[in-house]
Amino acid sequence: QLQLVESGGGLVQPGGSLRLSCAASGFSLDYYGIGWFRQAPGKEREGVSCISGSGRTTNYADSVKGRFAISRDKAENTVYLQMNSLKPEDTAVYYCAAVYDVFGRSCPRDGRNLKIWGQGTLITVSS
Repeated sequence: QLQLVESGGGLVQPGGSLRLSCAASGFSLDYYGIGWFRQAPGKEREGVSCISGSGRTTNYADSVKGRFAISRDKAENTVYLQMNSLKPEDTAVYYCAAVYDVFGRSCPRDGRNLKIWGQGTLITVSS
């Protein structure tokens, strides 16, 4: 009933850009913090970025600072992750996930306790 759907993944050359979308249905992003996570085969899942329900708080992993930007569109009930200057090490399946916060303050950097996850979208950065 509560769903997140990622889209926008694909194959891109190093230095290129992609924009991922995380569309929420069944709930309003006003009351949920959204995190982007990624996992490469054989590696641990890592947090990439997050945004609070209010949109006032964001966070980025050190590895993507200055290259990625997270944003939200209230009307579309969608969170975006703009990825620029992509590197081969960015190759992974990217997931978005949500945490409830009635105050719209939570910015989920850790995905261990999150209950609502999208299906993932694959980003491959290669020549």
